[in-house]
Formats: sequence, structure tokens, C-alpha cells
Amino acid sequence: MANEVSNPQRFHAAQSLLPQGWARDVRIDCADGRVVAVAAGVPAGADAQALGVVVPGLGNLHSHAFQRAMAGLTEVGGRSGDSFWSWRELMYRFLDRLTPDDLQAMAEQAYMEMLESGFTRVGEFHYLHHAPDGRRYADHAEMSGRIAAAANATGLGLTLLPVFYAHSDFGGAAPLPAQRRFLHDVEGFAALLDGCRQALRDTPDAVLGLAPHSLRACTPRQLQALPALVDGPVHIHIAEQVREVDACLAWSGQRPVQWLLGNMPVDERWCLVHATHLEADEVHGIAASGAVAGLCPITEANLGDGLFPMREFVEQGGRFGVGSDSNVLIDAAEELRLLEYGQRLALRGRNVVSPGALSSGRWLYQQAQAGAAQALGVQAGLAVGAPADLVELDTSHPSLHGREGDALLDSWVFAARGGAVRSVWRNGRQWVRDGRHVHRDAVAVRYRAALQRILG
Repeated sequence: MANEVSNPQRFHAAQSLLPQGWARDVRIDCADGRVVAVAAGVPAGADAQALGVVVPGLGNLHSHAFQRAMAGLTEVGGRSGDSFWSWRELMYRFLDRLTPDDLQAMAEQAYMEMLESGFTRVGEFHYLHHAPDGRRYADHAEMSGRIAAAANATGLGLTLLPVFYAHSDFGGAAPLPAQRRFLHDVEGFAALLDGCRQALRDTPDAVLGLAPHSLRACTPRQLQALPALVDGPVHIHIAEQVREVDACLAWSGQRPVQWLLGNMPVDERWCLVHATHLEADEVHGIAASGAVAGLCPITEANLGDGLFPMREFVEQGGRFGVGSDSNVLIDAAEELRLLEYGQRLALRGRNVVSPGALSSGRWLYQQAQAGAAQALGVQAGLAVGAPADLVELDTSHPSLHGREGDALLDSWVFAARGGAVRSVWRNGRQWVRDGRHVHRDAVAVRYRAALQRILG
């Protein structure tokens, strides 16, 4: 029959967070990796997988997977002061040795850890396209294919964001030799996207977007040509560093976000990653556009970027999500915790981001989930038509024991430190069991071999 579905599954959760709020005795029917029915107040049946506390998976809207292998290797200061820019030089040197096999092994490790922490989809901001000498691989999309292979091997949902990179600074400055593995013109990038479409054919519910790396890395004409090349999301790094803001002012007379909003049709399709250094009109402009602010609190703290003006943005209805960016530490709850704590330190108060008398944990989780889903091109929440991405919390964890409802999310985000996620299903398939990815040992072996080769 034409309407018949395959691979039906049924879950029963003692408690579950639905779009309308917490509910008890929730039956979730799935087929072909999607939710087809949700009913609360329904007794458990013998045909259902019995679960405890279930929340929908969280999207990770910004990742550079290979940087997982650099974690902890750049924590040495320099005489002239260490910053994002000195970190970037170390990153370029690290890239010189990466092979396609290395990239896949590193991405598998990062994606496995994302699932174990409660992330169920990633936006891979992927700019490592070419061989170490800058030449294209025989398969132009070889490296993108390895990202897709890593997502398939680990089960993580993938929104692939191939990065357009052509210049080293504002005004079309010539690229640096260290950037040779990233570079394209618009015609070559369009060909890369065709290769990416082929690479994603066997990746369940993959989404293809694109990412102009930054205003530094492309000219206005190039930037204007890019969004028409795909139907999916458009992500861009912007206003991450004060030096970037100053350089943009020197080039154009405008600040980065001010220039972008005035020269590009920024709307719900766009994700502005970091957007750390904003003035009031830029905060208003992003919120009014419907674009998502892609915040990466752990990486932004690690690099000393600064703090996004979160409360002002939220008060104007701004949308946001979180990402693990450099993957120096992969932890979904920690991203939300640090997002709130950074604002508490800046504003010298408690529970300063969520409006009214709402649970900070639940508000942060649901807002970040909705923002990430928008930025990654998928439907959010445990609702009909959405991906069957379920995260089961471990209520025996010391920080979650005896909690119900909002207190569970508050305790996970602010009080738990590892071990709070018991199980994860992605597209209806279980990938994390008792806190461990089902392929953890095999993934770890490949990752250690890649690190051994690179670090030697």
C-alpha cells in the first residue's frame, strides 16, 4: 500500500518533555526514523520500549570536527599575549598533516562524544577541502564524504555546511599559504557542492547548506552569489573578535553585523555564529531578521572572545542555539550552563537569561533546541514528523535523583557532571546505551591511531 510505513517502533516514557510541556506515561510511535504519533496518559504496553525520563535530542549548530584532536594542545601563553589569532596559527600548522583517514577518525570521535552528551545532530562547518599541498583530491568532495562517513558510522544527524573561503582579509586580500586547503572560487565551490550532494546520498536525513566563512574570507560579490547555490541553511562567522570589528570598520565604515544586515537578505535561513561584539542596533537587527545567533560558550571562553549580549537579545525575541565549535570540550549541558553563567558574571545576578519565573534549565534547553533545529534545517521536538531523536536521562544519577519535571533539566544543566545521559536514540535507532556509545571501543582505536600519526 502507498501509505504503508516500515520499521515501526514504539517507546513508552514515564516522563517526557513535549513541545507543550512535561507529560507522564507518554507513548511515542515512530516509523522510518520519524515520530508518527505521540500520546500522553497512555499505559505502557508489552510492545513498547520502556524508558524513564525522555527529552528530545539537542542540535549542535556549529562544529569543526577535526579540532577535537587539538583539544588541550594550545594552552600555553606567549610573551606578547595569546589570543584567537595565535591559536589560529597553531591550528594551521596542525592542518598540514591531516589525511582523509585522519579526518574521518577525528570526526567519529567528536560525533560519538556529542551523542553521549545529548547532542543528536551537528552542523559541520567544514572548510578542510583539499590535499595538504592545496590541490583538489580526485574526488573533489573527498573530505566532505569523510564527514558523512563519520556521521553514518556514529549515527549522528548531519547538516553539512561546506565553507567558502577565498581571501585572508577584508577587501579581497590574497589568501595566506596556510589557507591553501580551504580555497575556492565561486565556480569551483559550486562543483564542490555537487560532490557533496553525491556524498550525502547514503546519509539518512542529511541536510546540505553552506557557509561563507566570514566577511574576511569572501568579497561582497562572492557572498551575494553563494546563497542561491543551495536550498539549505546559510551560516557565517561574524563579529567574533574586536580586531575583526575594527578591520571591518576600516574597510567599509561599518561594523560586521551592520554591514551584513545592510547588504544581504538575512532571514530565518541564516545562522550568525558568535556575533559576540554588537551594538544595540545590531542586536535589534539580528532579532528582527529571524536569524539564529549561533553561540559557542565553551570555545568562546577558551579563546577569550567575549560575551554575547544575551539578555538584550532575548528581550527582543532573538533566537539562539549552541555549538561545540573547536570541540575543546564536548558537553551539551556544559554549553548551556556556561551560556547562563557567563551572563550571571557579567550582570552580577542569578537566573538572568530566562524571562519571568521560568526554570532556567528548561528555558535554555527548549530555546536552544528550537534555535538549533531552525539553523540546521530540521523540525524540533518530540512531535509528529520530527526525527525520532530521544535522550533518556539517568534518574539514578546523584544530581537527578528525586527530581521531576523542570527540576530534572535544571539539575542536568547546572548540577550534573557527566553520567546524566543514560541512552540516546537517533532516527529511532539506539546509539548510546548506559552512557556509552555502542561503537565506542572501535572508534577510540581509530582515533588513537590517527593521533599517533599526527603527533608522532
